[in-house]
Amino acid sequence: METDIAKVLAYEIKKELADRYFGFRTAIEKNKEELDRQIREQTLTVEQRLCLDLVRIYILLRDEDLIRDFLALAGLTEKIFFDPYLLESPTIRKRVFAGVRAAGFTMRARFTNLILNSYETLVRDVTLYRERFGDLLEERETIEEEIKLFYRKHDLGNIMTFLRSLDAPASIGGSGLDGGIGPAAAGDLEERMRVHPPAPIEKSLPIVPPLLPLRRIRRPLKNLAHEAYRRRVEETGLL
Repeated sequence: METDIAKVLAYEIKKELADRYFGFRTAIEKNKEELDRQIREQTLTVEQRLCLDLVRIYILLRDEDLIRDFLALAGLTEKIFFDPYLLESPTIRKRVFAGVRAAGFTMRARFTNLILNSYETLVRDVTLYRERFGDLLEERETIEEEIKLFYRKHDLGNIMTFLRSLDAPASIGGSGLDGGIGPAAAGDLEERMRVHPPAPIEKSLPIVPPLLPLRRIRRPLKNLAHEAYRRRVEETGLL
């Protein structure tokens, strides 16, 4: 009779622990899935716009020395989304310039305004990207803190030790239940039960620094545009 009561009590204790732990785990996993969804959404929307903005400028400037000067001017330390193939692909060119127009009385003016307008759009999209990136960082940090808080209140090692004590043979002071959890099995189970924080956001999305506003670099950027235009006219006689 005492053995039956012990079994019932052990079962109820285990069930309460399991419900509490796996309820938390389920909630955290849902939060992590939502964070992954938001990261994918960021990749498919704002990041793609950044890519189109930058590639459009890369194609217009074309020469790598002018592209390097542009990146230094804008405050970018690396060639984000850059690939030499982008400069030569007619398919990519058609896509990034679809629906793009620039005002101006001359070809050079339109070319220059196209670069200036593209940069202004880039600054706007980078600002939006960084705001969203910051939101995602905060969401990840919140999930990580929730996990740390749970483990401060519920030490998984102590839980596993307690479960082993419930299943320990009566001869060593346990409840006398059969089928105890061995140390190796318990260690494996503990690792599988552990909830890990989401991967760092920067593993999925690039870190993009803030850009200088157009008003700060308008003149040198216009000079770059004029040089790019001059080289094209000199080389082919056409834009």
